[in-house]
Amino acid sequence: MFGLTKQELKIFKKLSTPIKIQDFLDAMPVNWERKGETYMSPRRVLRSKKMHCFEGALFAAAALWLNGEQPLLMDFQNKGDEDHVVALYKRNGYWGAISKTNHSTLRYRDPVYKTIRELAMSYFHEYWNNKNGKKTLFAYSTKPFDLRKYGKKWITSEEDLYDFVQDVDDAPHTQVIPKKNSKFLRLADSMERRVGKIIEWKKIDPRT
Repeated sequence: MFGLTKQELKIFKKLSTPIKIQDFLDAMPVNWERKGETYMSPRRVLRSKKMHCFEGALFAAAALWLNGEQPLLMDFQNKGDEDHVVALYKRNGYWGAISKTNHSTLRYRDPVYKTIRELAMSYFHEYWNNKNGKKTLFAYSTKPFDLRKYGKKWITSEEDLYDFVQDVDDAPHTQVIPKKNSKFLRLADSMERRVGKIIEWKKIDPRT
């Protein structure tokens, strides 16, 4: 079963729904990459007991796959801000997303979005630069990024998955903001920016 140990498999099998997967991700400390940049496999995430957004998306995709669903990702590209990646799932023809984030925004999405674009645009208003309030979501991956094309070894890899990150980034993306409308965008207001400063896991937490 994907090269996993019995104990690892037991954990994944318990994560049998998107909600259970999201709850698991929320309970996992964030990975502040204290010793340098990482792109850990799901096995390494279980061992280190922490994850950042890309690692969380990979873990969620693996959990979905092990429970009979497709391991799909969506990438968000941003101007002057960090990119974000989520795992996709579908229920009765509607898309939802599983997301590992340390912030109050860019989180889980219920399966109520008819198209990939609908789902992607639900993140637009939440994505701003906390210093100046500018909306930064620039583009989203045009099609679901299917991890099955890499086989199964990535789930237990001991190497950082840099190729995955580059391939997701290089995949076709659709721009979000119509050029003629960029001048009409409103800055996030002071209340939104205050909420945006709330984080789940602080750097002083030794578990991160």
